[in-house]
Formats: sequence, C-alpha cells, structure tokens
Amino acid sequence: MNTTQLAQRGYAPTAAPLKSARKAEYDVIARITSRLTAAMREKNFGKLIDALHENRTLWRKLGMDVASSGNLLPDELRARLIYLAEFTDHHTRKVIRREDSAMPLVEVNTAILRGLK
Repeated sequence: MNTTQLAQRGYAPTAAPLKSARKAEYDVIARITSRLTAAMREKNFGKLIDALHENRTLWRKLGMDVASSGNLLPDELRARLIYLAEFTDHHTRKVIRREDSAMPLVEVNTAILRGLK
C-alpha cells in the first residue's frame, strides 16, 4: 500500500452516514405498520396487542412533539397530527375491546408514510 492509499484510508469516513429525521420517522412508522398488518393477517391477537401498544406509544410521542411550543410545523398540520394521535388512542381502545378492526390505524400510518416520502 502506498502513501496515497494510506492517506485516503486514514481520512475516509469510518461510519455510515446518519439517517435524516424524516427517514428515521418513516422507518419506525413502516416497521410498526408492517407489524400491525402481519398480526391482522395471521389473526394473532397477542401480536396485534403488542403492535397496537407500539403504535399507540408512537402516536402519543408524535402528539406530544407536535403540541410542544418549539415545534416548527405549520399550525394547521400540527392540529391535524394531534387529531390523528387522539384518533389513534381512541380507536386502539376499540380494537383491544374487539369492537373494531385495526385497519383504520394501518390506513392512517400508510397515509403518513406517503406524506413522508
């Protein structure tokens, strides 16, 4: 190995670049949506409960984030996201009581994924 190659190797990045916040959000929502869909397809209520918990936790965090005074999103978008967080919480309770399907939660997440893309 010559000195040029050694120098290039020494100054080369050693870690993969970090994900953008939008990409990280997309990945988390996609993973949770996939878990919800798989649990519904398998008709596995235990897996569904786990995925519902993870989804509700995500939406609670998103709701708190957009409600904070430091959030820079436009007010109308913030209000819509807070509404979706409240809807998710309410609808999740109905799914847990076996009064409704989890499909509307998957549809909400899928719409958000399309927006993030």
